[in-house]
Amino acid sequence: MISKQAYVHPDAKLGANVRVEPFAYISGNVVIGEGSWIGPNSVIMDGARIGKNCKTFPGAVISAIPQDLKFEGEDSTTEVGDNTIMREGVTINRGTAAKGKTVVGNNCLLMANSHVAHDCIVGDNCILVNNVGLAGEVVLGDWVILGGGSAVHQFTHIGSHAMLSGGTMLRKDVPPYVMINHNPIGYMGINSVGLQRRGFSKEQIDQIHEIYRVVYQSGKNVSQALEHIKAEFKAGPERDAIVDFISASKRGIIKAATK
Repeated sequence: MISKQAYVHPDAKLGANVRVEPFAYISGNVVIGEGSWIGPNSVIMDGARIGKNCKTFPGAVISAIPQDLKFEGEDSTTEVGDNTIMREGVTINRGTAAKGKTVVGNNCLLMANSHVAHDCIVGDNCILVNNVGLAGEVVLGDWVILGGGSAVHQFTHIGSHAMLSGGTMLRKDVPPYVMINHNPIGYMGINSVGLQRRGFSKEQIDQIHEIYRVVYQSGKNVSQALEHIKAEFKAGPERDAIVDFISASKRGIIKAATK
């Protein structure tokens, strides 16, 4: 159902059972999947590709042009997966020539006033708590949780299943499976509760914990720790995810928390 008090451009493509509330605005170069809800006073701009059964709450602005002075009007998109919720005041900017698109995955929850900048890639099942800000070209793996008021520097990568405490000011990459303390910022252990909830076995969690003991508590530098891990730990999805992430990090990974 489309409210008579909403504006929907005739070129916009809306799937079956999309509900558009009063005073919503939908531009022409927009695709919205079936069953989605566009709340009152929300704005869906050119380049938006919103999946099925999504919810966009009042004041959200999806696919506005980037806040990047290098942007020259190039065609780009904002792509939001299925079952994702964008609460009040959420802003997601579309991509630039760098990647051409900004992506938010399936089953994500973007809480009030969170911001996803141009060319970010947010994985599935992520939660951005109130007032989180992602700068341009940030990459989040799946199942990442960012605590309220956190800010992530441009180009930073955060691995899957990582969890950041509220108020974190992040400038370094965060490996998968870990928890980050913000005062001062640093590694404070693995996200064992989250991993248990997602079906990881005790053996998998114990291996992840032992690998990070080598990274953060053995006294080895990062290169030495990686060589030790590859030599002493059996290859597998979790070990390889950690090794591959740290090896690929260009900003360097966060250090251990200090008391």
